[in-house]
This record gives sequence, structure tokens and C-alpha cells, in this order.
Amino acid sequence: MSKIVVIDFETTGLSPDLGDRATEVAAVIIDGNQIVDKYQSLMNAGVAIPSFIQQLTGISNAMIRKAPPCQQVMQELADFIGDTPLLAHNAAFDTKFLDAEWYRIHYKRRQAFACSMLLSRRLYPNFPDHKLGTLVHHLKLPTTGEYHRALADAEMTASLLIKIKYDLQQKYKLSSVPHELLCRLQEVPKSGIDNAIKKAKLKLGL
Repeated sequence: MSKIVVIDFETTGLSPDLGDRATEVAAVIIDGNQIVDKYQSLMNAGVAIPSFIQQLTGISNAMIRKAPPCQQVMQELADFIGDTPLLAHNAAFDTKFLDAEWYRIHYKRRQAFACSMLLSRRLYPNFPDHKLGTLVHHLKLPTTGEYHRALADAEMTASLLIKIKYDLQQKYKLSSVPHELLCRLQEVPKSGIDNAIKKAKLKLGL
């Protein structure tokens, strides 16, 4: 499967375990090296957004009051994603909120998550940091909107993923860069990338 869904959440805080909830989600489908579909929605979980989060994201409590309920949005998201493999920038964060919000509608994620932040640390170790904005700037990727809004961040992460896949293909002469390879590479130390790709070439036929 060549398709990957890039996902991004905006939330009321850092952890669903502490009662934080999602306020916005966006998902962008990449097929090969192209964005082929998008989904975005604000969502109302009935939880107030702290003022500093409102300033960071531009998402106000008034906007959320007019948004569809979380249950509806998360069901639409599940229908949109299906079983397509997932990727996010700092996926540990988005995984927690996706799993927590889907749990509320009795739905369970079935596919693996890759992380473009972990991958970029291994492929671009000399960058000053691996925040999305830093990577977009240094790699001269298109800026699609305001940072800390779900669709803009998802689209910029999608551009980052396309660049990561291109650089891997060029450097290692790969016929393709499947999601399984991305998941493998994010787990190995920086010094182990070359060896991991050699093994993946044999096992995955790349």
C-alpha cells in the first residue's frame, strides 16, 4: 500500500490522561508523492480551552461551541482513514489523543504510526532542532498556513514526509519507501540507518 495518512491534532493540553481533549483534527492522504485527499474539523468535547492554548492555536471557546461533537468528528475521521497507515510529527502526542478519542466511540486503531520527527532526527542530524517549523525552513518546504492549526500542520508534515521519502530513495537507491520501512528506521539509532536499510532491501524487496 503506497497511501499514508498524515494526521495532526490541536488539543486543550498535553495529555488525555489528565483530562485534556482534542479541539481540532486534520488528516491528509498521500499517495506516492502527492496529496490526494484531506479531512479537517473542529470538534466540541465540552471542555474549556485554556487562554494560553487559545493564543497559541487561535481556536477560541466560541469557535468550539459551534463545532460538531467529538463523537461525530471521530467517527468521520475513522471512516476517512480506514486501515491506511498513519504518520504524524511527534507522533507520540497525536497517537495518545487519537487512541483516547477513538476509545470514547468504542473504536480501536488497527494500524501503526510512523513519526516524521524521529525520522528527521536520523536523516538530518545537523539541524538545530527538529520542530516542524525548523524543518520546513531548512528544507525549503512550502508553508501552507498558520502553525498550530491542524490542517496547515498536517499539510506541512505531508510535504516533509514526501521530502524524507525522496531523500531516502536518492541516497540509498530504493525503488520505494513503504510505511513499514519508515517504522523500522525511526526505531534504530542514527548510526544504524545504513545497516537497517540494507536489511530492509533484502526483506522488503526494495
